[in-house]
Amino acid sequence: MMAKNRHDSAREIPEVAFAAPAGTPAGVEVMSLAELRRRVCEQTLARPQRPDFHHLLALTAGNLWHVVDFNGYALRPGSWLWVRPGQVHQWGDLTKAEGTLILFQQDMLDPATATVARVDDPHAPVVITPVADDAEAVTMAAEHLSREFRSLGHLPLDVHLAALRHLLAVLLLRLAHLTVPVGSPAPEPDETYLRFRDAVERHFTSTRRVEDYAHMLGYSGRTLARAALAGAGLGAKEFIDRRVVLEAKRLLAHGDETAAQISDRLGFVTPSQFSKYFMQRTGRSPIDFRNAVRGRAEGPGPSEALGQG
Repeated sequence: MMAKNRHDSAREIPEVAFAAPAGTPAGVEVMSLAELRRRVCEQTLARPQRPDFHHLLALTAGNLWHVVDFNGYALRPGSWLWVRPGQVHQWGDLTKAEGTLILFQQDMLDPATATVARVDDPHAPVVITPVADDAEAVTMAAEHLSREFRSLGHLPLDVHLAALRHLLAVLLLRLAHLTVPVGSPAPEPDETYLRFRDAVERHFTSTRRVEDYAHMLGYSGRTLARAALAGAGLGAKEFIDRRVVLEAKRLLAHGDETAAQISDRLGFVTPSQFSKYFMQRTGRSPIDFRNAVRGRAEGPGPSEALGQG
């Protein structure tokens, strides 16, 4: 297929690295869900994975339950699922779903296009459902990309790859900038919230205090509280805590570091402080969470690794 699993034990969630199929250009692959089912065993697909490349799925028939960063999403025809690098995701039952899966590495796009298409935005929605003209436009873009991917050999390789880059860019730009239906308010987050959000992304392992973010950004704590509530529907402290807990869950589920090592990585003074913090916000201890996630992932080791055709 398109990737290879790297794993240290049968119980660890595999980190998946992109590997171009033999004879195709590096950096992008387009396939149907039927192809995915044929090429990767059900047990491997059912196990949580943490890919270092983008998954973009357009569901065209049936329904699919997909888990991304420990939240479940019910996909229907017309839905687009976008899983970004570093997110932990898990496929549901693919036997009742049909669609197109587009896998790509971020360096397929030039930096300016990647920025405008918001491909590295960790806060972008996981599921997008375009309507009306937008739905038609993104469907056409995906079909054009798919046809070009399957037309290897019709053009010189460098021209073929350039075409793939441009067609992928069109699709991603369309998805990132959907038209807002008339009468549907969709205010853009204000600058204060965006600065706070970006600061939390950079510094959540260093501080969990709203006062520290207010100081580094030059705002009052109340200003950040209002901005977070307007932009995310959360208090500023809750916003910070959710980001810390998400990273803790990713590390507990995916890696083999001890809870004490994760505690240190996330900036806690002691492992007991981390354990108490995690318990208060999730209702279970770090070890209980790890055991529960890995218990669901048990089964045959991923010997049928993605990338081994």
